[in-house]
Amino acid sequence: MKRILVGFWLWLLLAGCSLGDVGGRIDEIIGRAALKNVEFSIQVVKASSGKKVYSHNSRLAMVPASNMKLVTTAAALKFLGSDYEFRTRVGLCGDRLVVVGSGDPLLGDAATDQRYGKTAGWIFSDIVGLLRARGVKTVKNIVIDSSIFDDERVNPNWPKEQLNRWYACEVSGVNYNGNCVAISARKSGGGVVLSIEPATSFIKMVNKVTVAASGSSVIGSYRSGDVNQIEVFGKCSGDAGPIDVAIEHPAVFFGYLLAEHLVEAGIRPEGELMEKAVGDECQFKVLREYRHTIGDCLLRCNKDSFGLAAECLSKSIAAKAAGGKNGGWERGRGLIGSFLTGLGIERSEFYIDDGSGLSRQNELSSNAITRVLLSVYRSKDWELYKGSLAVGGVDGTIRKYFGEKKYRGRVFGKTGYIRGVKSFSGVCSTADGDFIFSALGNGANGRTREALNDIAKAIIDSK
Repeated sequence: MKRILVGFWLWLLLAGCSLGDVGGRIDEIIGRAALKNVEFSIQVVKASSGKKVYSHNSRLAMVPASNMKLVTTAAALKFLGSDYEFRTRVGLCGDRLVVVGSGDPLLGDAATDQRYGKTAGWIFSDIVGLLRARGVKTVKNIVIDSSIFDDERVNPNWPKEQLNRWYACEVSGVNYNGNCVAISARKSGGGVVLSIEPATSFIKMVNKVTVAASGSSVIGSYRSGDVNQIEVFGKCSGDAGPIDVAIEHPAVFFGYLLAEHLVEAGIRPEGELMEKAVGDECQFKVLREYRHTIGDCLLRCNKDSFGLAAECLSKSIAAKAAGGKNGGWERGRGLIGSFLTGLGIERSEFYIDDGSGLSRQNELSSNAITRVLLSVYRSKDWELYKGSLAVGGVDGTIRKYFGEKKYRGRVFGKTGYIRGVKSFSGVCSTADGDFIFSALGNGANGRTREALNDIAKAIIDSK
């Protein structure tokens, strides 16, 4: 009888291990009938040892969508350092007002300003105050120096029809408000009135919104053939919007807003508004430096998937290597590629095109992503990096997922989505330690996001 009982308990133990096997659970998830046309690349490794726990097509290079941002931010820590700061300088060259950009993606960024208790337009009010304190009543010219980045503001492989969307905004050495404006519509009398924030005459709006007697209000926009002329369409029975619309020539946009604020404050700008590099002839007297840390940038990039932040990091890597000027995608992708090969990742497992993952030319394997995450996990920068990831059930792009007590606060990751592509990579904190995972799905459908989430849950459930 004793021998029978021992055998029974051994059977139970083995059965429990089988049910808890993460590999079997993941195989079951990706084998669902609804996912038969989805191609996956998946890898799970134990963070403490780097030991591979699960692998499925892990060396297959696939379109990663916004999981590209994980690589860009890790490379930025490698090449720029965790103490890196974006420093935008404002000052005077004689009677010229000069702004020297640093490629900062967070100037006027509403989410960042809110974190630091700043109100919209604070930077312009500050500059006005600085000039008033010095008795300045006129400025000869306004010069915006965006030369830290090159003049290629739009990646050629971004979808042309999406270039007016916030996530495809232009990338400049001087950026403001995510290089977007917010447009709203309001029914007024027998017509529709459009408004724009920040309020500016830099943008011309063509109103093609029709009045609706009832029903929902919805507006959209597209670019006309003229620079910064936006056609707004849709229907309005009450209020509609706001919608974020990407503008053209961001550095000039910032300079134009600055000029408008100066006029409003009684400081007269004369001469011209110019976007040009400031030469050695300028005896630059700095009035103020406006700073954001790389930690601020990583937070918006990974937690909120702010594409401009990723692209500015990519170009900043390039600019630093080029002596502080002319940072561009070509040099950036070369440096990020060298970062990956330095981790022992084969060239066949990646192709870098942009920093954010909007381009479909990007390719990454799940092995590449897990190796990148593992390298940061083992570095002094892990806590900074981990803090930039979205937290399941708490914040960022996965705040609506993993709300159950078992999972809440235990999944740290980055989602990705473009048409036909869904991805999810990060770290699961379990009773048996941390597990790094990456799951990429191409040919994705409406059930793929649920499957990717279930993979993270399976990792936690099995430990």
